[in-house]
Amino acid sequence: MQGQQATLKRMQNLYDSLSPMQKNMFMTEIKHIMTPEVTIVQPGRTDDDPPSDAIILFDGTDPNKEWQESGFGPDRKMTIKPAVTWIVKDGAIESSKGSGSLTTKRSFEDFQLHIEWKTPSLITGEGQGRGNSGIQIQGIYEIQILDSYNNRTYRNGQAAAVYMQHAPLVNVSRKPGEWQSFDIIYTAPRFKNDSTFFTPPRVTVFHNGVLVQNNVEIQGPTVSPGIPQYTIKAHGPGPISLQQHGNPVAFKNIWIREL
Repeated sequence: MQGQQATLKRMQNLYDSLSPMQKNMFMTEIKHIMTPEVTIVQPGRTDDDPPSDAIILFDGTDPNKEWQESGFGPDRKMTIKPAVTWIVKDGAIESSKGSGSLTTKRSFEDFQLHIEWKTPSLITGEGQGRGNSGIQIQGIYEIQILDSYNNRTYRNGQAAAVYMQHAPLVNVSRKPGEWQSFDIIYTAPRFKNDSTFFTPPRVTVFHNGVLVQNNVEIQGPTVSPGIPQYTIKAHGPGPISLQQHGNPVAFKNIWIREL
C-alpha cells in the first residue's frame, strides 16, 4: 500500500510540473494505457460459419440439444413434446406434418442470429400459402419467412418483414428450393423500474447478405389481425422459435451470439 501511494505521489508531482498541453497529452496516454483491450473472437472460415464465441443452436445433428417442440394436449392447452419430431436430413431440419413449432431451451436478450432456410422447390399455393414460417424473437416478435420469389402478397407479410409492421427495404428472395440466409441483430426492449415501457426493441436484418431492415423500431408484439401495441408486462430474456405454419420449411446452420 505504501509503495502504491508513493508511486501515485510521484505521478501527481510529474503531472503538476507539466504545461497545459503536456497535461492533455499525459491524460490521453493514461486513458490508452488504462483502457482494456478489445476481446479477440476468431471468425468463421466463411461469413456464414459461426465465430468462436457463438452458441451453436443447430449443427445438423440432434435438435434436442438446444430445442424443444410445442404441441397441444387433449384439452387444447399447449404442451412440450417429449422429443423433437421434425425431420433431420442432410444436415438440415424440416417441419413435418403434425409437428409443432420449435423453441430454444435457452433464453436470449440482445443478440446476433444467423439462420439458413429453404422453402419447398415444388410450388403449391400462393400468397401466404407458399413456404410460410417465421422466426419468433423472445416468443413475441416475428420476422417473416415466406417464398416471396414471384409471389405477390401484402408488403409487410413477405419474406424478411417484421410481420405486419415493417416491409423489407427490398425483395432479395431466391428461387424456391434454394437456400437463403437471415442475419438478425436484435436489441431487446428496456423497461422502467415500475415495469412500464421505456425503449422499444429494434432489429436489423440482412437477407441473403443484403440489408432489408435497418435498425427499425418494433412497435409491439406481433398480432394478426390488429394493431401492435405495448400492452404486455415487462419481460426479460426470451426464447427463439421456428414457427410451424403448415408448410415444410427447412433450416440449417443456426447460431447465435449474445451481445
